[in-house]
Amino acid sequence: MGTIFAVANQKGGVGKTTTVINISAYLGSRGFKVLCVDSDSQGNTTTGFGIKKKSVSSSTYDVLTGKTRIQDAVIPTEYDNVFIVPATEALAGCEIELASNENRVNRLKMQLLTVKDEYDYIFIDCPPALGINTINSLVACDKVLVPMLAEFYALEGLSQLVNTIKIVKSNYNTSLEIGGIIFTMFDGRLKVANDVVAEVEKYFPDKVFKTKIPRNVRISEAPSHGKPIFYYDKTSKGAECYELLCHELLGEPLELPKKKRRGIFSFNKNSGKE
Repeated sequence: MGTIFAVANQKGGVGKTTTVINISAYLGSRGFKVLCVDSDSQGNTTTGFGIKKKSVSSSTYDVLTGKTRIQDAVIPTEYDNVFIVPATEALAGCEIELASNENRVNRLKMQLLTVKDEYDYIFIDCPPALGINTINSLVACDKVLVPMLAEFYALEGLSQLVNTIKIVKSNYNTSLEIGGIIFTMFDGRLKVANDVVAEVEKYFPDKVFKTKIPRNVRISEAPSHGKPIFYYDKTSKGAECYELLCHELLGEPLELPKKKRRGIFSFNKNSGKE
């Protein structure tokens, strides 16, 4: 049975979509079967995988509103073992359409339960706001991955998200837990950045990933080409750091193969599963 991660933060611009795309691409290259669920009406995960929204016949909106089964909304990406339930602008209408539905917070969970056994990992890209789509994602997932910036205001956003997780855990999903906090766009030269990391580690021991994702031009460029960083520039520092992050997520040693150091992405399709 696969593990479902909601990648969430109530603050926007923290790298949720970038994290979903790049972790999924790496795990797929390792032989894991991965499903991405784009639960943000902006549809950035969809376009980040090079999928044109106008070509989409069924989307997350159709899944949440019961117009289609999730199996029928899943489409393959062009990247190894990575599939996606795409999003279009129509997803913004879920807030209104599901408002009077008694089972509105369980819509995504019930759909994902029908396909959970078919994937090793499922990643839900949540919108940057507390609404019906985010709540559905938190109810449906096993763990929450929290990308955040090492900035003062980010601490407020983390506090708000933690309160939301507590509410969802006590009312809808008793097994919900934080799977890890990922610092993105990180600049270790800044004192405030290191102070924020220390503060978060103080209150969330063993939850902060050791790997920090730096500000990196190539990471920023990759989405405009519809590619994960590993397929866009496998020699970049950004690719190296996302690979190390995935090693950490998988519980593997935090090192790259000796011949692969300095960020050269080590594709090995047969090494992912025992």
